[in-house]
Amino acid sequence: MVTPAESTMKATDLFVKALETEGVDHVFGVPGEENLDFVESLRTSSIKLILTRHEQGAAFMAATYGRLTGKAGVCLATLGPGATNFATPAAYAHLGGFPLIMITGQKPIKKSKQGQFQIIDIVKLFEPICKMSKQIVHGDTIPALVREAFRIAEEERPGAVLLELPEDIAEESCSSSVIEPHPRYYATADDHALSDAVELIKNAKMPLVLIGAGANRKNVRSEISDFIHTTGIPFFDTQMGKGVVDERSDLFLGTAALSDNDYMHCAIDRSDLIINIGHDVVEKPPFFMEVGGKKVIHVNYKSAQVDQVYFPQVEVVGDLANSVTHLKNKLGTDLKVDISYFQTIKREVEKHLAQGIDDPRYPITPQRFVADTRRVMGEKDIIALDNGIYKIWYARNYKAYQPNTVLLDNALATMGAGLPSAMMAAFLNPDRRVMAICGDGGFMMNSQEMETAVRLKLNLVITVLNDGSYGMIRWKQVAAGFQDWGLEFSNPDFVKYAECYGATGHRIGATDDLVPTFEAAFQAGGVHLIDLPVDYSENQKVLVDELKAKVCLL
Repeated sequence: MVTPAESTMKATDLFVKALETEGVDHVFGVPGEENLDFVESLRTSSIKLILTRHEQGAAFMAATYGRLTGKAGVCLATLGPGATNFATPAAYAHLGGFPLIMITGQKPIKKSKQGQFQIIDIVKLFEPICKMSKQIVHGDTIPALVREAFRIAEEERPGAVLLELPEDIAEESCSSSVIEPHPRYYATADDHALSDAVELIKNAKMPLVLIGAGANRKNVRSEISDFIHTTGIPFFDTQMGKGVVDERSDLFLGTAALSDNDYMHCAIDRSDLIINIGHDVVEKPPFFMEVGGKKVIHVNYKSAQVDQVYFPQVEVVGDLANSVTHLKNKLGTDLKVDISYFQTIKREVEKHLAQGIDDPRYPITPQRFVADTRRVMGEKDIIALDNGIYKIWYARNYKAYQPNTVLLDNALATMGAGLPSAMMAAFLNPDRRVMAICGDGGFMMNSQEMETAVRLKLNLVITVLNDGSYGMIRWKQVAAGFQDWGLEFSNPDFVKYAECYGATGHRIGATDDLVPTFEAAFQAGGVHLIDLPVDYSENQKVLVDELKAKVCLL
């Protein structure tokens, strides 16, 4: 529906009115002089401007807003260096499937004021990492472009959109009207595809369900859980599919934190059919397909992107909840599935993951700090992980009970996103415990956003895993047979660093102090940073040596 124009208005007023019509309540960003008309229009609107300390922080927060709500988050930056700082979060949203709208400024396009000062072609720069990237060349096109931007950003597969607003266009007088959004519905999967899938499932002797990131973007938990527990088919998930179905289920085998050769891959290798719900190839492979090997059913909103490691034989394309429900109903309750081997593997996985959870060693080991995190986080509480070797430990060892309670990036796998993502989770969920878990390397990439967190009065615990190095690359370096060299650094005093921003700092001096410190920080409220020295010597032993020596039980 088009809302009739009351009178002419300035382009930025029209832009902000269009954002309000889309339901936008916050814009995150670092404005520049080219955005000042837009900022003034925000000042008199219902939308709150949340200043961040870096454009990356703004866009990571906005992308996480999209990830958690399904509605596109909005961020703002100026031209040139401000806009280029959006590049990594744009790629993060593009690969992760998070709806994001980026608004950037630009010098006037009708006349030159300063030659080519700060001017680069931002629109072309962002085209490869956005679903749409456009410059606004006339104020009256704003309502249509804003509506189209939100449609494209939010529709499957979600992603990033960039709109560039030049300074002279921003101050134009416009007579256009805003365009009201309307509900969107996805088509139902084709009956032939459903029948083909049902036939494959009925003929399979040892099927498995795989849950991927696409199932974590929509509210399809109950339908997928019903499908699994009605059919009795065991399931595993990808890193970004954690929590869609409660991982305490007797049918849960584990998370594919590694692409191959983990204990649970014994079950995957033995399976003759994978029912793959919500996965796509941007996420690190949970298993590898081979020509002539097991069958795979692709169940998703979009058709499969074929890759050397992924080429499903049957595709059920349509609304995810609807597809899963139809499959369940067509299968009925008389499905006969042999899960005895899978139960054996589950026991082996559980036994393996239980090792070291009470290890008293200091500095703390990965098994212990993951277990201690799980001990203090409730069923709906949220952890947001930055990127490092600890992400693998949390994916393997930390059971998720609810959707989107483990926020990690297994698509772009960028460092620096953990803290802003946790901030947005805390911003949207003030009644839940939220913890950012960062390596010391990734934390320092956007650590200045602690000031933003304190200013917003967030309740947030930030755990910094301190090993004085880029631990993931260091582990890979040694595993590849290279000399352990060149990847160590010094850190600031994290306790004093936190205090400089008005947060509370804690340093863990004994492993048994971690849980009480977590509890005290959450009870006190506000922003807390916990400096946690870690011992990563278990990486090689558990993630390499033990897995090489494992034997899949017959």
